[in-house]
Amino acid sequence: MLHRGRESTDGTGDGELTVPMAWLYAEYIADELLRSGDLMPPTSFEFRAGRDALALTVFLSDTEGELSGIRVITQLETWLSLTAYDQPWQEWVRGRLAELAGDAAAAGREVPDPDLELAREAWRWLRETELLAPDLNAVPGGAAGGEDEGPKVWTPAWQLGLPLGHLAIHLF
Repeated sequence: MLHRGRESTDGTGDGELTVPMAWLYAEYIADELLRSGDLMPPTSFEFRAGRDALALTVFLSDTEGELSGIRVITQLETWLSLTAYDQPWQEWVRGRLAELAGDAAAAGREVPDPDLELAREAWRWLRETELLAPDLNAVPGGAAGGEDEGPKVWTPAWQLGLPLGHLAIHLF
């Protein structure tokens, strides 16, 4: 099942509906990875953060525009390295989004790329949405009790979603 996402979604200019297949496929892959890891309920904001972070990673790392079923397995190591703790993932995302926008402008597309628009929207949500998370930098022993009783901080969604996605890839 070969998919040429960015080539098939640039529109024809005659009013036909353009379907963002590359983004939808990346989101599907991310969803399946997270569900197979069974790390979070699929209805949680944390799951959405993980899915969006992974979908961005999958979509933006597809430099050939050819996601295929067989390539998913060969890309797992790439996605692991991109989502690793010590990598500047958010800078990579900004750079790739800018590069894709530049490519679209250079190609003279009048109709916005629906895949790129959905990727930008996911990135905006991940940056602007904050989720309440355990404070991993809190002083040990500062609070006694269960997981829900410890100190919490508001964290950008991408900072929760990225490690969740990384772990889901490991568990796959």
